[in-house]
Amino acid sequence: MDWEFQFLNWIQNNLRSETMDKIMPIITKFGDGGIFWIAVTLLLFIPKRTRKYAHVSALALIFCVIGGNVILKNLIARPRPFWLENGNPLAMIGIQGNPLERLYIRDSAMVVPEGRTVLQLLVKAPTDFAFPSGHTQASFAAATSICMWKRKWGIPALVLAALVAFSRMYLYVHYPTDVLGGFLFGVGYALLGLAICNKLFRKKTWDGCEGARRLARKRQKQAEAAAAAAK
Repeated sequence: MDWEFQFLNWIQNNLRSETMDKIMPIITKFGDGGIFWIAVTLLLFIPKRTRKYAHVSALALIFCVIGGNVILKNLIARPRPFWLENGNPLAMIGIQGNPLERLYIRDSAMVVPEGRTVLQLLVKAPTDFAFPSGHTQASFAAATSICMWKRKWGIPALVLAALVAFSRMYLYVHYPTDVLGGFLFGVGYALLGLAICNKLFRKKTWDGCEGARRLARKRQKQAEAAAAAAK
């Protein structure tokens, strides 16, 4: 875990600026509660050609909630990097201008232990456990689902997901391995959702479904046969 603190501190020492301090809290909101990605998924349900991938994204997001937020977070119970009680060289003394965050520091007269770093968070302190990063997980689950449908929209979605993932480390609320885990699980859940939907939508004739591809191949063969008979 020492290398993870070193990496987080490197970000703080080398990349942090007033401009980034304003941008990163905005970027991270795209992963708050998965609301943005849920909204995108709901929009994908409207056109028939994207409906299959809306189901993929919806399943992936459900897996994120159950597998990541409900099971893994509470099973692994990994402390956040800014928690004072976790025994690591960091103390969180301020948040959004408040002198003390009493959720973690109960005694207002508490002295910061020697060798610890004083850090002021730029966002509201999360109260749940760290692994995996829910923001990263949901972002990559939905973005991967979109990329499966069309790269033109999927690549920008993946870029946004990567920015959300980075913001979690910049804001010091997740370790690098929390973010890596969120990435792997998010992509994995999207692939699982695709596998399920490939079976569910095998006979559907919507664009993007297996049934639509079979129908297109059938019509092409009929057209070729008709052209050959006309000669």
